[in-house]
Amino acid sequence: MAESPSTSPFASKLAVRGLTRMFGGLIAVNNVNLDLHVGEVHAVIGTNGAGKSTLINMLSGEIAASSGTIALDGQDVTQMSQPRRAKAGIGRSYQRTTIFPEFSVLENCRLTAQAQAHPRPWHIWQSARGCMLSNERAKAALARAGLLQHQHAQAGSLSHGAKRQLEVAMCLSTEPQVLLLDEPLAGMGAEETERMLQLLQELKTGHAVLLVEHDMDAVFRIADRITVMVNGSVVASGTPDQIRVDPIVRTAYLGEEQAHG
Repeated sequence: MAESPSTSPFASKLAVRGLTRMFGGLIAVNNVNLDLHVGEVHAVIGTNGAGKSTLINMLSGEIAASSGTIALDGQDVTQMSQPRRAKAGIGRSYQRTTIFPEFSVLENCRLTAQAQAHPRPWHIWQSARGCMLSNERAKAALARAGLLQHQHAQAGSLSHGAKRQLEVAMCLSTEPQVLLLDEPLAGMGAEETERMLQLLQELKTGHAVLLVEHDMDAVFRIADRITVMVNGSVVASGTPDQIRVDPIVRTAYLGEEQAHG
C-alpha cells in the first residue's frame, strides 16, 4: 500500500505532487507523488512499461508534465527547461552511454561542467580547455567517482563499469543537489556492481538520489526507500522491509520468491 508523502513540498529536497503525463489517450504516468531527501537513495522499480523512464524524463525536464508539480527546495521548477533545471541542481545519468569515446576521461567531465556553466554551445568548445573552474570541478567529480587515476585515458578504452562510473562523474561535475540515475548498474558484472553500489552509498551523503534500476538484489541492498510503479501508477512506497512484505507488490511485481527472500 502506498504511503502518503508529506503534504509540504518544503520538507523534501525534491517534491513531486500529482505528476501525470499523457500521450494521446495513454496515461504513461498517473498522479505520482514522490519525495527525495538528502542522505537517501530512493529507488523506483517496476516492469517495462511501468512509467519509470517517463517519470525520470519529466523530473529532469526532458519532457513536460501534463499536470502536477515538481519542487526543488520549495521552488516550483515544473515549467523550467532541462538546462535550467540542471543549473538549479537537478542532474541525471542515462540508461545508454552518453560519453564521448574519443575524448579523454577528464575532457568528458570538463565539457559537462562547462556546459552547465555556459548553456550556449559555442562557449563549451571555446572555453573548455582553458577554464580552470571547469577543470577543478571535473577533477573533483572524477575523484568522487574513483576515476581520477584514469583522467588521461581515452574514455572509449574504459571497461563497461568504468564508463558507467564516468557517466556518474559527468553528472557530478555539474554540482547537482539531486541525482537522477537511470539504470547505472545495467550490464555490469559482480565486481563492477560492488564498486557502483559503494559509490552510490557515498554519494547519498550530500545528495538526494533517485535510482531507477532492474537489479532487485542491488535495489534491496542500497535503497533507503523504494517506490513501486505498475502501469504508470505508484502501487507502494516504503522501506525495503515494507516493500518485501507488501501483498500488492508480491502480486504485481516481485513474485512470491523475491518477496519472501
